[in-house]
Amino acid sequence: MKNITILGSTGSIGTNALEVIRNKREEFNVIAMSGHGNYKLLLEQIEEFNPKYVSIGTEEGYKIIKERYSNLEVYIGNEGLKKLGQLDETDIILTAVSGAVGIEATIEAIKKEKRIALANKETMVAAGDLINNMLKEYKAEIIPVDSEHSAIYQSLLGGKREEVKKIIITASGGTFRGKTLEELREVSVEQALKHPNWSMGRKITIDSSTLCNKGLEVIEAHQLFGVDYDEIEVLVHPQSIIHSMVEFNDMSIIAQLGVPDMKVPIQYAFTYPNRVENSCLESLDFRKLSNLTFDEVDNKVFKGVELAYKAGRIGRSMPAVYNAANEVAVDKFINKEIKFLEIYEIIEKTMDAHEVHDVLTLEEVIRADKWARKEAGRKKLWEN
Repeated sequence: MKNITILGSTGSIGTNALEVIRNKREEFNVIAMSGHGNYKLLLEQIEEFNPKYVSIGTEEGYKIIKERYSNLEVYIGNEGLKKLGQLDETDIILTAVSGAVGIEATIEAIKKEKRIALANKETMVAAGDLINNMLKEYKAEIIPVDSEHSAIYQSLLGGKREEVKKIIITASGGTFRGKTLEELREVSVEQALKHPNWSMGRKITIDSSTLCNKGLEVIEAHQLFGVDYDEIEVLVHPQSIIHSMVEFNDMSIIAQLGVPDMKVPIQYAFTYPNRVENSCLESLDFRKLSNLTFDEVDNKVFKGVELAYKAGRIGRSMPAVYNAANEVAVDKFINKEIKFLEIYEIIEKTMDAHEVHDVLTLEEVIRADKWARKEAGRKKLWEN
Protein backbone atom coordinates (compact mmCIF):
# COMPACT_ATOMS: atom_id res chain seq x y z
CA MET A 1 0.00 0.00 0.00
CA LYS A 2 1.46 3.33 -1.11
CA ASN A 3 0.48 6.55 0.65
CA ILE A 4 -0.24 9.30 -1.88
CA THR A 5 -0.30 13.06 -1.29
CA ILE A 6 -2.15 14.99 -3.99
CA LEU A 7 -1.45 18.70 -4.30
CA GLY A 8 -4.28 20.10 -6.41
CA SER A 9 -6.84 17.33 -5.88
CA THR A 10 -9.74 19.47 -7.15
CA GLY A 11 -8.10 20.27 -10.50
CA SER A 12 -8.18 18.19 -13.67
CA ILE A 13 -4.98 16.27 -12.88
CA GLY A 14 -6.02 15.75 -9.28
CA THR A 15 -9.47 14.40 -10.12
CA ASN A 16 -7.93 12.05 -12.71
CA ALA A 17 -5.47 10.84 -10.08
CA LEU A 18 -8.32 10.12 -7.69
CA GLU A 19 -10.02 8.11 -10.43
CA VAL A 20 -6.86 6.01 -10.78
CA ILE A 21 -6.78 5.51 -6.99
CA ARG A 22 -10.51 4.81 -6.80
CA ASN A 23 -9.99 1.75 -8.98
CA LYS A 24 -6.87 0.61 -7.11
CA ARG A 25 -7.83 1.10 -3.47
CA GLU A 26 -5.93 -2.06 -2.51
CA GLU A 27 -2.68 -0.45 -3.74
CA PHE A 28 -3.06 3.27 -3.00
CA ASN A 29 -4.14 5.28 0.02
CA VAL A 30 -4.68 9.06 -0.05
CA ILE A 31 -2.82 10.37 2.99
CA ALA A 32 -3.15 14.09 2.13
CA MET A 33 -4.78 16.39 -0.41
CA SER A 34 -5.06 20.06 -1.18
CA GLY A 35 -7.46 22.30 -3.09
CA HIS A 36 -7.40 25.99 -3.84
CA GLY A 37 -10.87 27.58 -3.83
CA ASN A 38 -13.22 24.70 -4.63
CA TYR A 39 -13.80 23.63 -1.03
CA LYS A 40 -17.14 21.98 -1.89
CA LEU A 41 -15.46 19.44 -4.14
CA LEU A 42 -12.66 19.04 -1.62
CA LEU A 43 -15.26 18.19 1.03
CA GLU A 44 -16.63 15.44 -1.22
CA GLN A 45 -13.13 14.09 -1.76
CA ILE A 46 -12.40 14.13 1.98
CA GLU A 47 -15.58 12.17 2.60
CA GLU A 48 -14.65 9.51 0.04
CA PHE A 49 -10.89 9.15 0.55
CA ASN A 50 -10.55 9.96 4.26
CA PRO A 51 -7.11 11.67 4.26
CA LYS A 52 -5.26 12.59 7.46
CA TYR A 53 -4.07 15.99 6.22
CA VAL A 54 -5.74 18.65 4.09
CA SER A 55 -4.75 22.09 2.83
CA ILE A 56 -7.08 24.70 1.31
CA GLY A 57 -6.35 28.01 -0.36
CA THR A 58 -9.09 30.20 1.18
CA GLU A 59 -10.09 31.31 4.68
CA GLU A 60 -13.72 30.38 3.99
CA GLY A 61 -12.81 26.84 2.97
CA TYR A 62 -10.43 26.48 5.90
CA LYS A 63 -13.11 27.38 8.45
CA ILE A 64 -15.72 25.07 6.92
CA ILE A 65 -13.39 22.06 6.67
CA LYS A 66 -12.01 22.68 10.17
CA GLU A 67 -15.52 22.78 11.65
CA ARG A 68 -16.80 19.72 9.78
CA TYR A 69 -13.74 17.50 10.28
CA SER A 70 -12.28 18.11 13.72
CA ASN A 71 -10.10 14.98 13.42
CA LEU A 72 -8.28 16.33 10.35
CA GLU A 73 -5.08 18.35 10.36
CA VAL A 74 -6.08 21.31 8.18
CA TYR A 75 -3.65 23.84 6.71
CA ILE A 76 -4.09 26.90 4.52
CA GLY A 77 -2.37 28.61 1.59
CA ASN A 78 1.19 28.22 0.36
CA GLU A 79 2.37 27.31 3.85
CA GLY A 80 -0.16 24.48 3.81
CA LEU A 81 1.25 23.11 0.56
CA LYS A 82 4.72 23.26 2.08
CA LYS A 83 3.49 21.32 5.14
CA LEU A 84 2.05 18.59 2.91
CA GLY A 85 5.39 18.34 1.14
CA GLN A 86 7.07 17.58 4.48
CA LEU A 87 4.95 14.58 5.51
CA ASP A 88 6.97 11.53 6.56
CA GLU A 89 4.04 9.17 5.85
CA THR A 90 3.95 10.04 2.15
CA ASP A 91 5.44 7.60 -0.36
CA ILE A 92 4.51 9.56 -3.50
CA ILE A 93 3.56 13.21 -3.80
CA LEU A 94 1.66 14.30 -6.90
CA THR A 95 2.34 17.98 -7.57
CA ALA A 96 -0.65 19.01 -9.67
CA VAL A 97 -1.14 22.62 -8.64
CA SER A 98 -1.01 25.28 -11.33
CA GLY A 99 1.72 27.90 -11.35
CA ALA A 100 4.84 28.54 -9.32
CA VAL A 101 3.12 27.81 -5.98
CA GLY A 102 4.14 24.16 -6.27
CA ILE A 103 7.87 24.81 -6.11
CA GLU A 104 8.31 24.98 -2.32
CA ALA A 105 6.30 21.80 -1.72
CA THR A 106 8.44 19.98 -4.29
CA ILE A 107 11.60 21.19 -2.57
CA GLU A 108 10.31 19.89 0.78
CA ALA A 109 9.47 16.53 -0.77
CA ILE A 110 12.99 16.28 -2.22
CA LYS A 111 14.44 16.91 1.23
CA LYS A 112 12.25 14.06 2.50
CA GLU A 113 13.59 11.90 -0.36
CA LYS A 114 10.16 11.07 -1.75
CA ARG A 115 9.01 10.11 -5.22
CA ILE A 116 7.55 13.21 -6.87
CA ALA A 117 4.99 12.66 -9.60
CA LEU A 118 5.48 16.04 -11.24
CA ALA A 119 2.56 17.58 -13.11
CA ASN A 120 3.63 21.15 -12.43
CA LYS A 121 5.67 22.50 -15.36
CA GLU A 122 6.62 25.65 -13.51
CA THR A 123 8.75 23.81 -10.94
CA MET A 124 11.41 22.77 -13.46
CA VAL A 125 10.99 25.89 -15.60
CA ALA A 126 11.49 28.44 -12.83
CA ALA A 127 13.66 26.43 -10.44
CA GLY A 128 15.23 23.71 -12.61
CA ASP A 129 18.83 24.58 -11.68
CA LEU A 130 17.98 24.48 -7.97
CA ILE A 131 15.91 21.28 -8.24
CA ASN A 132 18.58 19.41 -10.21
CA ASN A 133 21.26 20.38 -7.70
CA MET A 134 19.05 19.13 -4.87
CA LEU A 135 18.41 15.82 -6.68
CA LYS A 136 22.18 15.24 -6.63
CA GLU A 137 22.19 15.75 -2.85
CA TYR A 138 19.03 13.86 -1.84
CA LYS A 139 17.76 10.41 -2.85
CA ALA A 140 14.48 11.70 -4.22
CA GLU A 141 13.18 10.95 -7.71
CA ILE A 142 10.99 12.86 -10.13
CA ILE A 143 8.69 10.96 -12.49
CA PRO A 144 7.06 13.41 -14.94
CA VAL A 145 3.28 13.30 -15.30
CA ASP A 146 2.77 15.73 -18.19
CA SER A 147 1.79 13.47 -21.08
CA GLU A 148 4.68 14.77 -23.20
CA HIS A 149 7.39 14.34 -20.58
CA SER A 150 6.02 11.00 -19.44
CA ALA A 151 6.23 9.90 -23.09
CA ILE A 152 9.84 11.11 -23.33
CA TYR A 153 10.70 9.43 -20.03
CA GLN A 154 9.27 6.13 -21.28
CA SER A 155 10.85 6.43 -24.73
CA LEU A 156 14.29 7.11 -23.24
CA LEU A 157 14.18 3.66 -21.67
CA GLY A 158 14.76 2.32 -25.18
CA GLY A 159 18.37 3.55 -25.30
CA LYS A 160 21.19 5.22 -23.40
CA ARG A 161 21.18 8.96 -22.73
CA GLU A 162 24.39 9.46 -24.69
CA GLU A 163 22.69 7.81 -27.71
CA VAL A 164 19.93 10.44 -27.91
CA LYS A 165 20.02 12.54 -31.06
CA LYS A 166 16.81 14.52 -30.61
CA ILE A 167 13.68 14.81 -28.48
CA ILE A 168 10.46 15.56 -30.34
CA ILE A 169 7.66 17.14 -28.29
CA THR A 170 4.23 16.96 -29.89
CA ALA A 171 1.59 19.68 -29.64
CA SER A 172 -2.10 19.47 -30.46
CA GLY A 173 -1.92 23.02 -31.79
CA GLY A 174 -4.57 24.11 -29.31
CA THR A 175 -7.90 25.74 -29.94
CA PHE A 176 -6.65 28.11 -32.65
CA ARG A 177 -4.47 25.81 -34.75
CA GLY A 178 -4.21 27.17 -38.29
CA LYS A 179 -5.49 30.65 -37.41
CA THR A 180 -3.82 33.83 -38.67
CA LEU A 181 -2.73 36.80 -36.60
CA GLU A 182 -5.70 38.77 -37.91
CA GLU A 183 -8.10 36.03 -36.84
CA LEU A 184 -6.61 35.96 -33.34
CA ARG A 185 -6.87 39.68 -32.63
CA GLU A 186 -10.39 39.57 -31.21
CA VAL A 187 -10.79 35.98 -29.97
CA SER A 188 -12.63 35.61 -26.68
CA VAL A 189 -11.74 33.80 -23.46
CA GLU A 190 -14.63 31.43 -24.08
CA GLN A 191 -13.24 30.50 -27.50
CA ALA A 192 -9.74 29.97 -26.12
CA LEU A 193 -11.06 27.57 -23.47
CA LYS A 194 -12.54 25.12 -26.02
CA HIS A 195 -9.66 22.68 -26.41
CA PRO A 196 -10.30 20.07 -29.13
CA ASN A 197 -8.66 17.08 -27.39
CA TRP A 198 -7.98 17.56 -23.69
CA SER A 199 -10.09 18.48 -20.67
CA MET A 200 -7.87 20.72 -18.54
CA GLY A 201 -7.95 23.67 -16.18
CA ARG A 202 -8.41 27.22 -17.43
CA LYS A 203 -4.79 28.32 -17.17
CA ILE A 204 -3.28 25.33 -18.97
CA THR A 205 -6.00 25.47 -21.64
CA ILE A 206 -5.13 29.10 -22.41
CA ASP A 207 -1.45 28.11 -22.43
CA SER A 208 -2.31 25.46 -24.99
CA SER A 209 -4.10 27.98 -27.18
CA THR A 210 -1.07 30.31 -27.16
CA LEU A 211 1.37 27.36 -27.37
CA CYS A 212 3.13 28.79 -24.33
CA ASN A 213 2.52 25.37 -22.78
CA LYS A 214 4.89 23.95 -25.40
CA GLY A 215 7.39 26.67 -24.55
CA LEU A 216 7.24 25.67 -20.90
CA GLU A 217 7.59 22.01 -21.92
CA VAL A 218 10.72 22.74 -23.97
CA ILE A 219 12.40 24.34 -20.96
CA GLU A 220 11.17 21.55 -18.69
CA ALA A 221 12.49 18.87 -21.06
CA HIS A 222 15.90 20.56 -21.06
CA GLN A 223 15.97 20.47 -17.25
CA LEU A 224 14.45 17.01 -16.77
CA PHE A 225 16.48 15.13 -19.36
CA GLY A 226 19.66 17.20 -19.70
CA VAL A 227 19.33 17.74 -23.45
CA ASP A 228 20.49 20.85 -25.28
CA TYR A 229 17.87 23.21 -26.73
CA ASP A 230 19.18 22.46 -30.23
CA GLU A 231 18.20 18.83 -29.61
CA ILE A 232 14.57 19.59 -28.76
CA GLU A 233 11.99 19.96 -31.53
CA VAL A 234 8.28 20.80 -31.34
CA LEU A 235 5.86 19.36 -33.90
CA VAL A 236 2.13 20.01 -34.18
CA HIS A 237 0.25 16.71 -34.04
CA PRO A 238 -3.49 17.52 -33.96
CA GLN A 239 -4.68 14.00 -33.10
CA SER A 240 -2.77 13.89 -29.75
CA ILE A 241 -2.12 10.15 -30.13
CA ILE A 242 1.69 10.27 -30.19
CA HIS A 243 2.54 12.08 -26.98
CA SER A 244 6.23 12.58 -27.76
CA MET A 245 9.20 10.81 -29.36
CA VAL A 246 12.93 10.26 -28.99
CA GLU A 247 15.26 9.89 -31.97
CA PHE A 248 18.51 8.02 -31.33
CA ASN A 249 21.88 8.19 -33.09
CA ASP A 250 21.02 5.21 -35.30
CA MET A 251 18.04 7.22 -36.59
CA SER A 252 15.53 4.91 -34.93
CA ILE A 253 12.64 6.72 -33.24
CA ILE A 254 10.79 5.44 -30.19
CA ALA A 255 7.40 7.02 -29.54
CA GLN A 256 4.80 6.61 -26.79
CA LEU A 257 1.21 6.42 -28.04
CA GLY A 258 -2.16 6.27 -26.34
CA VAL A 259 -5.57 7.85 -26.10
CA PRO A 260 -5.52 11.47 -24.80
CA ASP A 261 -6.09 10.51 -21.16
CA MET A 262 -4.04 11.88 -18.26
CA LYS A 263 -4.82 8.84 -16.13
CA VAL A 264 -2.21 6.85 -18.07
CA PRO A 265 0.86 8.98 -17.19
CA ILE A 266 -0.49 9.54 -13.67
CA GLN A 267 -0.70 5.82 -12.97
CA TYR A 268 2.69 5.23 -14.61
CA ALA A 269 4.27 7.71 -12.17
CA PHE A 270 2.55 5.94 -9.27
CA THR A 271 3.56 2.39 -10.27
CA TYR A 272 6.92 2.87 -12.07
CA PRO A 273 8.82 0.71 -12.97
CA ASN A 274 5.80 -1.60 -13.13
CA ARG A 275 2.84 -1.35 -15.51
CA VAL A 276 -0.47 -2.51 -14.09
CA GLU A 277 -4.02 -2.90 -15.32
CA ASN A 278 -6.72 -0.49 -14.25
CA SER A 279 -10.37 -0.59 -15.30
CA CYS A 280 -10.43 3.21 -15.70
CA LEU A 281 -7.86 3.11 -18.52
CA GLU A 282 -8.93 3.00 -22.15
CA SER A 283 -7.15 1.09 -24.90
CA LEU A 284 -6.13 2.75 -28.17
CA ASP A 285 -7.99 1.19 -31.11
CA PHE A 286 -5.80 1.57 -34.20
CA ARG A 287 -8.68 0.50 -36.44
CA LYS A 288 -10.46 3.74 -35.60
CA LEU A 289 -7.49 5.97 -36.48
CA SER A 290 -7.87 7.56 -39.89
CA ASN A 291 -4.45 9.23 -39.98
CA LEU A 292 -1.70 10.78 -37.88
CA THR A 293 -0.42 14.13 -39.15
CA PHE A 294 2.43 16.46 -38.23
CA ASP A 295 3.33 20.04 -39.02
CA GLU A 296 5.72 22.78 -37.98
CA VAL A 297 4.79 25.38 -35.38
CA ASP A 298 3.76 28.69 -36.94
CA ASN A 299 6.16 30.84 -34.91
CA LYS A 300 5.02 34.06 -36.59
CA VAL A 301 1.55 33.61 -35.15
CA PHE A 302 2.18 31.56 -32.00
CA LYS A 303 5.22 33.25 -30.46
CA GLY A 304 5.19 31.40 -27.14
CA VAL A 305 7.52 28.63 -28.29
CA GLU A 306 10.24 30.89 -29.74
CA LEU A 307 10.15 33.12 -26.66
CA ALA A 308 10.65 30.04 -24.49
CA TYR A 309 13.65 28.91 -26.54
CA LYS A 310 15.09 32.41 -26.11
CA ALA A 311 14.48 32.34 -22.34
CA GLY A 312 15.94 28.85 -22.05
CA ARG A 313 19.07 29.65 -24.01
CA ILE A 314 19.69 32.77 -21.91
CA GLY A 315 19.08 30.59 -18.87
CA ARG A 316 19.61 31.47 -15.19
CA SER A 317 16.62 33.59 -14.08
CA MET A 318 15.11 34.16 -17.53
CA PRO A 319 12.96 30.98 -17.65
CA ALA A 320 11.43 31.97 -14.30
CA VAL A 321 10.66 35.39 -15.77
CA TYR A 322 9.07 33.82 -18.87
CA ASN A 323 6.89 31.64 -16.65
CA ALA A 324 5.79 34.38 -14.25
CA ALA A 325 5.07 36.89 -17.02
CA ASN A 326 2.97 34.28 -18.80
CA GLU A 327 0.99 33.56 -15.62
CA VAL A 328 0.23 37.25 -15.15
CA ALA A 329 -0.70 37.69 -18.81
CA VAL A 330 -3.00 34.65 -18.85
CA ASP A 331 -4.72 35.88 -15.70
CA LYS A 332 -5.28 39.28 -17.30
CA PHE A 333 -6.68 37.65 -20.44
CA ILE A 334 -9.03 35.40 -18.45
CA ASN A 335 -10.24 38.49 -16.57
CA LYS A 336 -10.72 40.24 -19.93
CA GLU A 337 -8.23 43.02 -19.15
CA ILE A 338 -6.15 42.36 -22.26
CA LYS A 339 -6.58 40.79 -25.68
CA PHE A 340 -5.26 37.38 -26.68
CA LEU A 341 -2.19 38.54 -28.63
CA GLU A 342 -1.16 40.88 -25.82
CA ILE A 343 -0.17 37.79 -23.83
CA TYR A 344 2.93 37.55 -26.04
CA GLU A 345 3.61 41.28 -25.72
CA ILE A 346 3.64 41.09 -21.93
CA ILE A 347 6.00 38.11 -21.91
CA GLU A 348 8.40 39.66 -24.42
CA LYS A 349 8.50 43.11 -22.83
CA THR A 350 9.02 41.61 -19.37
CA MET A 351 11.89 39.47 -20.65
CA ASP A 352 13.45 42.47 -22.41
CA ALA A 353 13.38 44.48 -19.18
CA HIS A 354 14.97 41.76 -17.04
CA GLU A 355 18.56 41.75 -15.75
CA VAL A 356 19.50 38.08 -15.56
CA HIS A 357 20.80 36.57 -12.30
CA ASP A 358 21.44 33.12 -10.85
CA VAL A 359 18.59 30.99 -9.44
CA LEU A 360 20.53 28.50 -7.34
CA THR A 361 18.58 29.14 -4.14
CA LEU A 362 14.88 29.34 -3.41
CA GLU A 363 15.31 33.00 -2.49
CA GLU A 364 16.76 33.73 -5.94
CA VAL A 365 13.90 31.88 -7.64
CA ILE A 366 11.35 33.85 -5.60
CA ARG A 367 13.19 37.09 -6.39
CA ALA A 368 12.97 36.47 -10.16
CA ASP A 369 9.36 35.38 -9.91
CA LYS A 370 8.26 38.39 -7.87
CA TRP A 371 10.13 40.83 -10.08
CA ALA A 372 8.54 39.42 -13.23
CA ARG A 373 5.04 39.45 -11.76
CA LYS A 374 5.41 43.07 -10.72
CA GLU A 375 6.90 44.07 -14.07
CA ALA A 376 4.30 42.16 -16.11
CA GLY A 377 1.52 43.69 -14.06
CA ARG A 378 2.57 47.29 -14.64
CA LYS A 379 -0.18 49.03 -16.62
CA LYS A 380 2.11 51.06 -18.85
CA LEU A 381 3.90 47.87 -19.92
CA TRP A 382 0.87 46.24 -21.43
CA GLU A 383 -1.07 49.35 -22.42
CA ASN A 384 1.72 50.96 -24.51
